[in-house]
Amino acid sequence: MNKYLVSIKENGHRLDKALALLNPDKSRSYLTRLIDDGNVLVNGKVVNASFKVKVNDEISLTIPEDKMTNIQSEDIPLDVVYEDNDILIINKPQGMVVHPANGHHTGTLVNAILNYCGNTLSSINGIIRPGIVHRIDKDTSGLICVAKNDQAHQVLSEQLKTHSMSREYYALVKGAIKENSGTIDMPIARAKANRLRMEISKEGKPAITHFTVVKRYQDTTLVKCKLVTGRTHQIRLHMSQIGHPVEGDPLYYGKFYNRIYKNGQLLTAYKLNLIHPITNKEMTFEIELPEYFKTVLNQLE
Repeated sequence: MNKYLVSIKENGHRLDKALALLNPDKSRSYLTRLIDDGNVLVNGKVVNASFKVKVNDEISLTIPEDKMTNIQSEDIPLDVVYEDNDILIINKPQGMVVHPANGHHTGTLVNAILNYCGNTLSSINGIIRPGIVHRIDKDTSGLICVAKNDQAHQVLSEQLKTHSMSREYYALVKGAIKENSGTIDMPIARAKANRLRMEISKEGKPAITHFTVVKRYQDTTLVKCKLVTGRTHQIRLHMSQIGHPVEGDPLYYGKFYNRIYKNGQLLTAYKLNLIHPITNKEMTFEIELPEYFKTVLNQLE
C-alpha cells in the first residue's frame, strides 16, 4: 500500500486528478478504475473519484496484482490501418473483446497485439491492458489506438482527457429522428442495480454526444455520432435516452432488440482524429462501413 499526504499542489483537486499528479507514470483512467474498485482510501474511507481532497488528507493507494499475469500472445489476424514506432491503429472486428476479463481470457485484441508487437507496448495500464489507450465494446467494431511506449500513451491519454482526440461512429437507431442534428448532454454513471449497465445520473461524469442524420429508413435512422467525451456505453445509452436506441443493442434497446440484427449493436467507430504523440502531426484515420453493417442497410433499402 502506498500512502500520500495531500500538499498544496493537490489541494482542492478531485481525487482522480490528485492521484494522477502523485502518480505521473500511471494513466488517469487506470487510477479512476482503482478508485471505483475501492482500492483508494482518503483518511481511511472509501470515496468516489470526484471527492475533493484537502491539505493533509491521507490517501492510501493499493495497486492489486493483476489476476491474469500469464496472458498469452495469440496468432490472431489484425486489420492494421496504420503503424509506426509509437502508435498502432487497428480496425477491430465486431465480436472481439479488447482486453482479457472474466469469461474472455483468450481471443482478445490484447492477445493479438501481444503476438503482433511483442514487448513493444506501453505498460501504463498494467498487464491486462498493455498499450490500450481507449476501448470499444465487444460488439462495436472499428478504429482503436494502441500505444507502443509509455511516452506515447501518456500524450494520447491527455488528448482523450482534453478532448483533442476525436472519435466518430456510425449507428443505426430505432425510429425516424425528426431533427437533422442534435446534441445530447447527460452525465453518465455506472448503474447501481446492474453493474453491467450505465445510467444517466446527476452524480455521473459529464457526457456529450453530437449526432447528425445520414439517412432515414422506414423505421430506422442511420446517424453519425461524434463523441466529445468517451464514457462507457455513451452512444448506446444517450441514443436510448432520447428514444432512439441502437438497433441490436441487448442492454439499452428493450424487447425485440434483435429484430433487425442478431449479433449485437449496429455501431462502428469509423473515424479517429489525433495528434501524433511524438511528431505532433495531426492525423485522421477513416474506414468504410463493415460488410455486416452494409448488408443490413441494403436490406432496409
